Amino acid sequence: MLLAPITISPSKPLTPSHLKGLLWTDVMYRATSQLADVTYLYSPTTYHLTEQTLGVWAYLDRTIGDADYSGLSEEQIGEMYVGYRAEGRRVGAAALRPYAEAVEHHGWVHPASVRVLGMWAAHYQRLGMHGPGLLIHQPPGLGLEEVIDHLGAVGMCLDLRAYGSPVFLDATQYGLPLRQIVDAQGQPNYLACMLRELVPLAPQFDEMVLLYDRELEPDYLLLERTLSAFGATVRRVTLGRVPIDGQIRSARHGDWHDHTADALLGRATAEYDDAVLRLGMRLYFIAVLGPGQQQSFRHETLRQSLARAARLMSGGRDTDPAPLPDVMARHRGDHLYVNPYRLTSSLLAKHRPAPTHGLLTAVYL
Repeated sequence: MLLAPITISPSKPLTPSHLKGLLWTDVMYRATSQLADVTYLYSPTTYHLTEQTLGVWAYLDRTIGDADYSGLSEEQIGEMYVGYRAEGRRVGAAALRPYAEAVEHHGWVHPASVRVLGMWAAHYQRLGMHGPGLLIHQPPGLGLEEVIDHLGAVGMCLDLRAYGSPVFLDATQYGLPLRQIVDAQGQPNYLACMLRELVPLAPQFDEMVLLYDRELEPDYLLLERTLSAFGATVRRVTLGRVPIDGQIRSARHGDWHDHTADALLGRATAEYDDAVLRLGMRLYFIAVLGPGQQQSFRHETLRQSLARAARLMSGGRDTDPAPLPDVMARHRGDHLYVNPYRLTSSLLAKHRPAPTHGLLTAVYL
């Protein structure tokens, strides 16, 4: 099975919405690995080529110059990202081309993003999450021209560059709208980058699981149809974002205040050890918040989940009559992957035995 969650642009701090997606993915990966051979695909390299990332890098070099980012926090770099978005100035393809070539040909990453990815890697370690190689150069399997050729071969590409126009993903034969993937200046968007990564992998797995934000549903419907044309069996897992004070806002607005991963981990560390922290975070972001987006983030509710995790840890059993793979298999349907919500919610069910230490260690700690 291939597990491919949406990536996060390394230009800002991790927020509750980011943590929710990352923790869901981690539990799905570790639980399903008890039953199947799972490949966790998360390559920042692939998406460095989008305007969202390259534009920030060009903005930083234009406004700050050759700066030392090694001592800056995620929040400080994130404020620079907010400044870029607030400026409202789209960087032209010609200005982005040197950055794109440095990424493609040399695996270069801007020092600001190197700093952010390093801090994220530390959060992964602290939360006990599987590290997918945030700082490793992981280029996609196909070049941009190659993936356009592959799409054309299955009748799913409308390439109008010869006329000074964009390239479109064309799934109109399946009743889906045209979707631009490369603009008239040759700049690919994140969907084009995703196709470069996933199209060559489509025939290699029994199941491809795509985990993403609800706002991206139209693009992922297109992606599912496209990958199916290349022989893939696709499962889509949609998650709602986490509202703050009843509102869902993009990180581009910078309203993270004391809700960043660094702030949340700092608060929890004052009271709980790493094992309780890891389990409690998963209880809250998976079982309590659930797959939807109805509940706003609340510090007190997170603290209650951490306290519940401490009780589960102290009351855990040493053995279970059922082997661990059988326990995992109870929490999946007609698909390969284990459902993180069903599995994690079962830990909170009343009148059920406490989870075993083996389960907690394998999946949550």
